[in-house]
Amino acid sequence: MNILYDERVDGALPDVDKAGLLQALHVQWPDLEVLHQQEELKPYECDGLSAYRTTPMLVVLPRDIAQVQGVLRLCHERQVPVVARGAGTGLSGGALPLEKGVLLVMARFNQILHIDPAARTARVQPGVRNLAISQAAAQYGLYYAPDPSSQIACSIGGNVAENAGGVHCLKYGLTVHNVLKVDILTVEGECLSLGSNALDSPGFDLLALFTGSEGMLGVITEVTVKLLPKPQSAKVLLAAFDSVEKAGRAVGDIIAAGIIPGGLEMMDNLAIRAAEDFIHAGYPVEAQAILLCELDGVEADVHDDCNRVRQVLESAGATEVRQAKDEAERVRFWAGRKNAFPAVGRLSPDYYCMDGTIPRRELPGVLHAIAQLSAEYGLRVANVFHAGDGNMHPLILFDANQPGELQRAETLGGKILELCVKVGGSITGEHGVGREKINQMCAQFNSDELTLFHAVKAAFDPSGLLNPGKNIPTLHRCAEFGAMHVHAGQLPFPDLERF
Repeated sequence: MNILYDERVDGALPDVDKAGLLQALHVQWPDLEVLHQQEELKPYECDGLSAYRTTPMLVVLPRDIAQVQGVLRLCHERQVPVVARGAGTGLSGGALPLEKGVLLVMARFNQILHIDPAARTARVQPGVRNLAISQAAAQYGLYYAPDPSSQIACSIGGNVAENAGGVHCLKYGLTVHNVLKVDILTVEGECLSLGSNALDSPGFDLLALFTGSEGMLGVITEVTVKLLPKPQSAKVLLAAFDSVEKAGRAVGDIIAAGIIPGGLEMMDNLAIRAAEDFIHAGYPVEAQAILLCELDGVEADVHDDCNRVRQVLESAGATEVRQAKDEAERVRFWAGRKNAFPAVGRLSPDYYCMDGTIPRRELPGVLHAIAQLSAEYGLRVANVFHAGDGNMHPLILFDANQPGELQRAETLGGKILELCVKVGGSITGEHGVGREKINQMCAQFNSDELTLFHAVKAAFDPSGLLNPGKNIPTLHRCAEFGAMHVHAGQLPFPDLERF
């Protein structure tokens, strides 16, 4: 079983004098909003991975950096764990709070500080919504490329913490490829700037190290992102297939033809029908799979690429290839894909959204294997994913009210992630590890690699107070999971082993 929430994390933490901490916060910062009543804390008990919930001890909502520094310093002094949280849209339990810890909510840091159209950059606070950056930059003909499906709500700080992607990351990259600089506070409240406004900066690339670190190394206070000019033209082709295997092979054929689409997305029949019922995007509901392929750039190149991709799709066995006739239809095609998650949510009381990445060449075989696992565990799986870069999002449908179904869904999800690793992929593409995939980290990495991860964590946070129990499993945990042998009982960084 892939344990999404491990009570041992809270159980191993020392008891905290909640009343004393609350009093100290009020004395030092009378205007700092601190939630401590049970009814106030309940809304913060989970992130987007809502099947598992923990009520935090305290929730603090700072308004300025001095307050954040003060909270961190006080918690460090009293050895109280701190979990940073943005918009709460994460899907891996990365912002799951602790019963004996403080939840530091950065949502009020929501200002766009400066847009430089000449340099094509934007300085923003971590609570700024992803989509708001593009909306603010639109007057300059610019936009921010990474576009997660939750972009209307997710915050840029959370995007950096999880190294979020989106439907256009095949061509334009993940968050890590679109961020120039991040200002952070360490666990002791020290200010650091990682990266620079230049294209390169001297020393180790700590910006890349920090991106995707899931709040375990520091708390983000400001982000400088790259902006791109809006493409002159963007066209979308929709291709229908009578099997998911053919659609999977077509993905590889497009890339092999030397074409890098702006976006290349795939949905299977279950996801197609759900999205069509919800959005009415004009999808062919009888198709076993569809591909959405967006080509962007200058008009002449886009026209030529559309013709080339159409030929590739037809040669790959597409039963229908349709080009969006206008901008309104292009938007509808994408609306169906971007709303696939809530659409599938209408089919079942609950669903478990997975996030793994595989080499493109393995798409047909992995999709077939997922279908076999779905039958074996008796749970339907809808496949929605960024096909171009092999980032899969199988949605496992279940009913948590039925005894054993949540555990079956959890186990099936773990098997899918281990399958991704087996074929040369990864257990995450953009959602992060959090609590959800911490056991599968034992399948992805060996003991030497995990020891190195713990060393990095200890360099930034020696006491292990920032977001403990997430992302990096202990070697003890991996030994219990059955994925690793701990030699001679020697475990590095014993202070971290309690997590």
